[in-house]
Amino acid sequence: MQTFLMPTLGADMEAGTLVAWHKQPGDAVRRGDTLAEVDTEKGVIDVEVFYDGVLDAILVPPGKRVPVGTPLATIRTADEPSPLTLPVETGEERPAAAAATPRPAPEPPLYAPGLDDLGRLRISPSARRLARELGVDPRTVSGTGHEAAITRADIERAAAAAPVVAGAAAVTGATAPPPAAAPTPPAAVANDRLERMRRTIAAAMSRSKREIPHYYLSTTIDLQSATAWLTAENARRPPEKRLLAGVLLLKAAAVAVRAVPELNAVWEGDRVVLKTEIHVGVAISLRQGGLVILALHDTASRSVDDLMDGLRDLTARARSGRMKSSELSDSTITVTSLGDRGVDAVWGVIYPPQVAIVGFGKIVERAWAIGGGLHVRPVVTATLAADHRVTDGHRGGIYLDAIDRLLQEPEKL
Repeated sequence: MQTFLMPTLGADMEAGTLVAWHKQPGDAVRRGDTLAEVDTEKGVIDVEVFYDGVLDAILVPPGKRVPVGTPLATIRTADEPSPLTLPVETGEERPAAAAATPRPAPEPPLYAPGLDDLGRLRISPSARRLARELGVDPRTVSGTGHEAAITRADIERAAAAAPVVAGAAAVTGATAPPPAAAPTPPAAVANDRLERMRRTIAAAMSRSKREIPHYYLSTTIDLQSATAWLTAENARRPPEKRLLAGVLLLKAAAVAVRAVPELNAVWEGDRVVLKTEIHVGVAISLRQGGLVILALHDTASRSVDDLMDGLRDLTARARSGRMKSSELSDSTITVTSLGDRGVDAVWGVIYPPQVAIVGFGKIVERAWAIGGGLHVRPVVTATLAADHRVTDGHRGGIYLDAIDRLLQEPEKL
């Protein structure tokens, strides 16, 4: 029997609110399935299960806020007998004792009876959550998102356009029901979440600077080879398949970790644990403010085309509130870039429990000395902030040099 726990979805996440269950007791679950939705400071997160089995019992009902590590459900493997039956020596089964713990009653429908098709709607978890808060039935809303998906903006418009039936009771002679509490304005909901997110980020960064002895290094990298290869490569591609320079930087940062594996690690309790998988965390700014760090799994082993698709998907889902728990918890080293904001260099703060963060500024043209002469070359400033308890400046320098060398042969990335 496995216990499904409230996961840690951020460095300073202490609790989460169970929003909804996607499975019911008796349903089969497979590794990677979304089992539940959890509301955190960074949005409503799809929480995945990491083993195959059968959902045995739900221990926490929707709407309840519980600390990280709280058992949410139990999952038995496919070959485990149901606790409702006990095997006997003859091979037959007999009913379990009446004292067996009863299963929780199924949760009532989200809005009203008859909404059994709600799960088939194309709606993001955060939009579903907002619909619940504003009392909007998503079935009545037309989606304007990708492939007609219902977005938060669609829910807000539906809430604002809801008719007010004043005087209906007087016309029919019925007794008017007591007025419902006014729903929280969408702007107030968004502002509250942003405020909570900023507090969470502040707590994580304060902890990082307080507990982690940072050291910082930087180098300037000649991107002539990389930009020339990228220009030629994109010229033969349709617009939707073209690559951004950032994906080359991301891949180089991931592959370079193999030269200094100590940078690909996390703290677990009072010891550092080196990770064999390289899951680069990408810092993504959100439209409503704040940021999240989401993992691009197996970054070093994926092609640049696959990474480009993954990066687009990750960014789109983060900004529409459709994040997965594994993306929030699996990062082993982080890459941040503010080049699109015109920043020459970014000096990151390590995101606990990781031990390093890489930064890239904007690509600019600079005078570059080559063979005794001056040339104008596209360059980028790469920085490293690392944990001095795990590595030192010598090892950090080897890592930045590895990034530089990899970018001189972009066709091999």
